[in-house]
Amino acid sequence: MLPMPTTRTQEAQSRDLLDVLIRAALIAVLAIFCFRIFAPFLNLMVWAVILAVTLYPLQVRLRHTFAHKDGLIATLIILVAFGVILAPTYLMGVAVADSISHAISIAKSGSFHIPPPADSIASWPLVGQRVHDFWLQASTDLVGVMQRFAPQLKAAGLAVLGTVTGLGAALLVFFVSLIVAGILMAYGENGHRSAVSIASRISGPENGPQIADLCTATIRAVAQGVVGIAFIQMLLIGIGFIVMGVPGAGLLALAVLLIGIMQLPATLITVPVIIFVIVTEGVSTATIVFSIYEFVAGLADNVLKPLLLGRGVAVPMPVVLIGALGGMVSGGVIGLFIGPVMLAVGYQLFWRWVRDQPQTVRPPEEQQA
Repeated sequence: MLPMPTTRTQEAQSRDLLDVLIRAALIAVLAIFCFRIFAPFLNLMVWAVILAVTLYPLQVRLRHTFAHKDGLIATLIILVAFGVILAPTYLMGVAVADSISHAISIAKSGSFHIPPPADSIASWPLVGQRVHDFWLQASTDLVGVMQRFAPQLKAAGLAVLGTVTGLGAALLVFFVSLIVAGILMAYGENGHRSAVSIASRISGPENGPQIADLCTATIRAVAQGVVGIAFIQMLLIGIGFIVMGVPGAGLLALAVLLIGIMQLPATLITVPVIIFVIVTEGVSTATIVFSIYEFVAGLADNVLKPLLLGRGVAVPMPVVLIGALGGMVSGGVIGLFIGPVMLAVGYQLFWRWVRDQPQTVRPPEEQQA
């Protein structure tokens, strides 16, 4: 028979339990206060880490050229990145401003006129007659159509204005995070050791380095396979718009970039533009070549994504793609990077847990057989 615990032992256990609860509560309060203080800078720091991880291989390549001067290398990379980003941004802003000013001048002059629809449109299945009637009304009484849809147009204008304002603020945060990323890159070796130490403390010494390397590879793969492909598509499609003289080519190219980052098909932009060009310009060799080129360019991500999105990542490409889509839906653009990282880490830990099973001992009769 085991001796029953004395009253003094019970009091000591209760006191120890109370001490543990008080310490846990104080740690929780401290963590909450720290998070509230750091929360305004959370997006900025996440972007800085993403940019630093993405650009750090370039710094490693330049290390021998600049005699291991990490601070100088990081400064040069950030300056070049500013130039690469600011030049297209400026040109895009000028193109958008010209398109808006041109539209305003046409609206004020009253010279804007929509050509009447072709009779063949009425024969389209299901929606042909409605499209023909609406188009015909717009060509004869545009002011009346605009007054009819004035509330919807006002709401759409406010939404566009809010989007532009949000893009401006996001661009400012991006530039500041790029500067912070340069500072992180200058201390890249220390940062990598810290990341490995944190991952080892959470998941164990045997898993820490692999988890840190997996997170790094996933961030770089998403940067190449999502943002890189969206930028390539913007260039390919935008060049076609400019050569064909499509109105608002700069604004449409920007929309292609945003749609590509949001993992939506670029054909949402290219197909309506192709229809607009064919309707306004007619069927000719130029419009046919333009249509084929834009349609193929809009599908280029289907070829490039399997090649770039999962490259260098020790998890299947569908896992990274699902993480990017789910992260984008739940967390915006930053979720585009955080989602694949979290899903890839969870995938690896799950299969490591599945494989780490104790060896079952077979019965003696099975061993003799």
